[in-house]
Amino acid sequence: MTTARHSAHLAQLNVSKLLHSLDDPRVAPFVEMLDPVNAAADAAPGFVWRLVGEGEADATGLRPLGDDVIVNLSVWETREALWDFAYRSGHLEVVRKRRDWFHRHVEAHLVLWWVPAGHVPTVDEAVGRLADLRAHGPSPRAFTFASSYTAAEAAEAAEHTPDADPAAV
Repeated sequence: MTTARHSAHLAQLNVSKLLHSLDDPRVAPFVEMLDPVNAAADAAPGFVWRLVGEGEADATGLRPLGDDVIVNLSVWETREALWDFAYRSGHLEVVRKRRDWFHRHVEAHLVLWWVPAGHVPTVDEAVGRLADLRAHGPSPRAFTFASSYTAAEAAEAAEHTPDADPAAV
């Protein structure tokens, strides 16, 4: 994890339902992009942390939402740093070709939320944020790029929420 320069960092979870198993030749182009894209993320300005399976280079072996659903969980210093990596780097190639490998999303598949700097979110925490977004729509607790909240807004909302999640900012 990189050194904290901000009091809050942005966590993100995105999930994708595979059209075919990861060992299917039709998914090979995606699998071939994993190492270079993950290396680019690790070196990207503002990158803090990403989930990887034990003894693995990525998280594709972790299947908390089903055998055909892969997850990506990471933490970034700012919303802008995550946006730049997701949409202004080699990662964009994966985004553009996603329908070759993944089902079309019928519900929210990406959730963002603020965490205190130094906090490493758990998969359960991330899945809970996605469930919150799906059930209640965007809020300072769980939001998207299109309906974003600042860390200050998230902290203020958490202060006024009884039994607020201690991992919330």
